[in-house]
Amino acid sequence: MQSWTSYINGYKTYLKIERGLSVNSLTNYLFDVNRLVKYLEENELSVSPVTIGEELIQQFIYQTANELSARSRARLISGLKSFFNYLVFEDYRKDMPLELIEVPKTGRKLPDTLSTEEIDSLIAAIDLSREDGERNRAMLETLYGCGLRVSELTALKLSDLFFDEGFIRVTGKGSKQRYVPLSPVTQKYLTIYINELRTHVTVKKGHEDTVFLSRRGTGLTRAMVFTIIKRLAEKIDLQKSISPHTFRHSFATHLLENGADLRSIQLMLGHESITTTEVYMHIDRSFLSQVVRNFHPRN
Repeated sequence: MQSWTSYINGYKTYLKIERGLSVNSLTNYLFDVNRLVKYLEENELSVSPVTIGEELIQQFIYQTANELSARSRARLISGLKSFFNYLVFEDYRKDMPLELIEVPKTGRKLPDTLSTEEIDSLIAAIDLSREDGERNRAMLETLYGCGLRVSELTALKLSDLFFDEGFIRVTGKGSKQRYVPLSPVTQKYLTIYINELRTHVTVKKGHEDTVFLSRRGTGLTRAMVFTIIKRLAEKIDLQKSISPHTFRHSFATHLLENGADLRSIQLMLGHESITTTEVYMHIDRSFLSQVVRNFHPRN
């Protein structure tokens, strides 16, 4: 499948340079194409990305469909469409072989959220007598207080903290930067961690500017943050499946419920399109009813 390798490498470069995608997004996009390549290899089908037709791709999708949920199937089709759109864009192909293949309707999944009481309980469950206790508290306060993605949290630098101005600089998807306000509470716990605990960690070369450090003096991984949150949820017997992203959803939901406008929330979350932020409008219908009662002139 040498011919596929060269086209996939070109696609990878395109996604990285032209689209500015992160490593995680790149992995997701390439996963779908590699799945098709694996199918062709297993069935000994010798076709290139330029010559493969709609019928064969359709056959692959239908045979794979039994293993996937509607949402995963939709993502697979979307990923393949992106790859073949690239081939058309670069004039490697004249046609789009997935043009007539329909993406299954999956509906819109509303984000899980935590109440302020649940967030307080999770943070209160942190054992501050442990050497990583203050770090974990500062970390969760930053996740919730600034609405960060987990990748943005682990990439946060000391040079991104502007305490005097009350902001942090966040590098989001596609290396796009935004400035997010820092609440006094979040700043307080970040200051305690940086000044009193982080100074005792022997920092490995290349991580001198990283805010949240592991005991080995390197940056935290996404998996480590997931594990910390999962253990805290188990500790308080929280009957919800949560992740670092749950704190981001809760940040946006609580802002909306307390009267923040959607455009401001969009800027703080770093959403390119307002339609991505609009999902939060569907979370609390009672809140929307209250908005109409409070602000519509007929009320």
